[in-house]
Amino acid sequence: MRSRRMLCLVVSLACLPTVAARADGDIEHVLLISVDGLHALDVARYVHSHPNSALAELSGHGVTYTNARTPANSDSFPGLLALVTGGSPITTGLFYDVSYDRTIFDPTDPTCSQTPGNMMVFDESIDLYDAHHVSLNVIDPNALPRHRVNGHCVPLFPHEALRTNTIFEVARAAGLHTAWADKHPAYDLVNGPSGRGVEDLYTPEITNVGGFDATVSVVCTVRNDQLKVQAIINQIHGRLHDGSRGPGVPAIFGMNFQAVSVGQKLARDNSDGSCNNDPLTGQHGGYLDGDGTPTTVLAYGLDQTDAALASMIAALRQERIYESTLFIISAKHGQSPINPTLVNKPGHFADLVATLPDASHNPAALAIAAAAACGPGSCGFVQDDDVALIWLGNQSQTEDVRHYLNVNARSLFIEQVMAGNEITLRFNNPLNDSRTPDLIVQPVYGTIYTGSSKKNAEHGGFSFGDTNVGLIVSNPELGAKVIKTPVATSQVAPTILHALGLDGDALNSVRVEKTRKLPGLD
Repeated sequence: MRSRRMLCLVVSLACLPTVAARADGDIEHVLLISVDGLHALDVARYVHSHPNSALAELSGHGVTYTNARTPANSDSFPGLLALVTGGSPITTGLFYDVSYDRTIFDPTDPTCSQTPGNMMVFDESIDLYDAHHVSLNVIDPNALPRHRVNGHCVPLFPHEALRTNTIFEVARAAGLHTAWADKHPAYDLVNGPSGRGVEDLYTPEITNVGGFDATVSVVCTVRNDQLKVQAIINQIHGRLHDGSRGPGVPAIFGMNFQAVSVGQKLARDNSDGSCNNDPLTGQHGGYLDGDGTPTTVLAYGLDQTDAALASMIAALRQERIYESTLFIISAKHGQSPINPTLVNKPGHFADLVATLPDASHNPAALAIAAAAACGPGSCGFVQDDDVALIWLGNQSQTEDVRHYLNVNARSLFIEQVMAGNEITLRFNNPLNDSRTPDLIVQPVYGTIYTGSSKKNAEHGGFSFGDTNVGLIVSNPELGAKVIKTPVATSQVAPTILHALGLDGDALNSVRVEKTRKLPGLD
């Protein structure tokens, strides 16, 4: 390091330390935080109105990217995978936590003897539960889809479904310690194909099937987030997430926050009264206007998240590793619409199609109905939020279905239907790739394909509200800088490896998709 600094002085007396200059070893830890739902607009407003906040401190000695975008589509799975693999569904092979694969089998088919093709479910429903509907925070192998491996029909774990490696696996190969915390046991995903990327994985379930769902309330969501925050604090002090003796501070670690996302979604906080001691019960969530002014419910989520970030900064300082830590704040996804007057919830996509005058006999309408009604088996699938992903049972009908949807676009609140070349220009060819949807429907902005009265925002689509997220890369030796040039959250992954002195090209997605590290840090 001394020789590098001497060279720097020879070249220019004005040479200053940067993240690139610290790649020799001065950056020893990277703390990656996903504040799900956090828009770039939320960051700008919060930093301006809260000059003494943790976000303001981090941006005060960091690079803020105001035009950062997640890969479309913007579900939690592709959003997180962008951050930790440097890729998109092109290389990760995952479009949604509940999607479809034409080569797998239903959990009820233990011999993989039926026709291949089935839903690929990686949400809270794959947990192992006790008799009281409380998750044990582990995966139940019997709830997993199945696939053939070396002639055997075995459960398909989330990490096995991932087609590319992760930053955690690269770090482990270099002998470094890794940790991560997230909202479902299904985030075994981050282990990568090896299954061994994360040494200390902590996944306290936030949504118990048939039991308590913390996301009905921003207050109870904050309590769930705090479990993961405590895990991070423990890890900063060199312990494991549960406070037991550990191998030291991880080289790469982090967590996701849900409070902002839930605060954005909730039509009314704690609508069913299931969250005890919630002072915000009954109040509206989301935004007050198209300017991004938060309601009291959303403001609570933002404030509590910022307080948690402040506690992490304090712990890093206490351990005297703040200067050797690269602190990255971003989001798996945004949320839309911001403007509450644009919310339109007409019902699920397939149900809307079923209301069309010729839906009972038109082959294209019947193809969508069949895919939407498909349970186990190879008959397709329809996944919808503020997007609709369609896997057809008979792929030869794709062009007919696209034409039918375009003809009825106004009735179905459709902005764009992607199929054929429009799909293959952005993703893999559905005819060759078992995971890629045959059609992707982007609705008119503000439309959420649901009839639910519980939420007023959603994510998953391609809109600016869904994909424009906050991104700050911070270290005490960085000066404050704002970069408005478009960047992708997938660029975070090679940036992390570079900061630790590792090769970003060790990530398969980085090599294939030509992902570059973030600009402005050298």
